Amino acid sequence: MKGDLISIGRIVRLQVQVAHLKRGEQPRRWYDPAPITEVAALRLEDGGVAGIGADGTIHHDVHHRDHPIARHRGDNGVSVGFTSHYATMRERFGDHLLDGIAGENILIEANDLFTAESLGSMLVVETEAGTARIADVIVAPPCVEFTRFCLQWPRDARPDRTVTEALQFLDNGMRAFYATADLATSTAHELHVGDKVFGDRRPGI
Repeated sequence: MKGDLISIGRIVRLQVQVAHLKRGEQPRRWYDPAPITEVAALRLEDGGVAGIGADGTIHHDVHHRDHPIARHRGDNGVSVGFTSHYATMRERFGDHLLDGIAGENILIEANDLFTAESLGSMLVVETEAGTARIADVIVAPPCVEFTRFCLQWPRDARPDRTVTEALQFLDNGMRAFYATADLATSTAHELHVGDKVFGDRRPGI
């Protein structure tokens, strides 16, 4: 415990989506993880997040307000996932679900499973430069395309109850969470692998 906060884990991967992960046209769209790009650091900005490559190249996430094909909605500027959730998803769907393949920006190594209720509304990241606050944490609902990717569903096959049940399994934070950087109360705006993450509620389902 750190003050009134509960230790959650540490950051083990940072990444951005440089393009849309859903390709094709309805009803045959499919999920393509190829645009997911691992970065050396993640900068929290007013319009979303920007990844900083090892060579210093800046990559705006597709949910950033300034991305050319932005999917910015106002409440989805930052996304967070957990290694514990990936372990659970692999148990159900298979080893093709590598850590980070759902496209979240911040992957946290954790032992617990989290729901919206257990995670709380705010995360605090302890960096060498200070603390970064990530607020307004909400569930990132799974899409049909990612669900079919999890199931390795044939692209031309019609969804059935199997897909519906998988969608329900991936909901309530299993896939990921969205959040917003609270720049006004943060003393650091850049995240790195190894930074420690704290939450304002106790974990567990």
